[in-house]
Amino acid sequence: MKKCFWDLFRKGFFIQKENINWAAELKRAPRLAEERMNINAASKVLEQEWREKAKKDLEEWNIRQNEQMERNQANNRASEEAFLKESKEETTGTEWEKVAQLCDFNPKSSKQSKDVSRMRSVLISLKQIPLTR
Repeated sequence: MKKCFWDLFRKGFFIQKENINWAAELKRAPRLAEERMNINAASKVLEQEWREKAKKDLEEWNIRQNEQMERNQANNRASEEAFLKESKEETTGTEWEKVAQLCDFNPKSSKQSKDVSRMRSVLISLKQIPLTR
């Protein structure tokens, strides 16, 4: 690959060659400068488009995040009110029935959660046949 004088000059390698056609290189210099300015302008336009897209995406994410947070807050308020209402009500039954109401007896098949099947079976049996004193 033949390197011209301007390529070497831009990279900091100022090496004088004996066989450089100075007239051709001087004619080429303004065109190279114009190409560089065009490339810079195009990159600035592209960067501005990316910034606008990123800003738009961030705004959409914030809107979705706020909606999700509002839904979660509403669900938490409703479940807390239901829990407080149930806890204030006087339920008849044994202590184990009250404990069993607070427990989730649906088995979960998640590999990351601990196996609580024995505890679940103990609570179910105590609910059905409570301990006697």
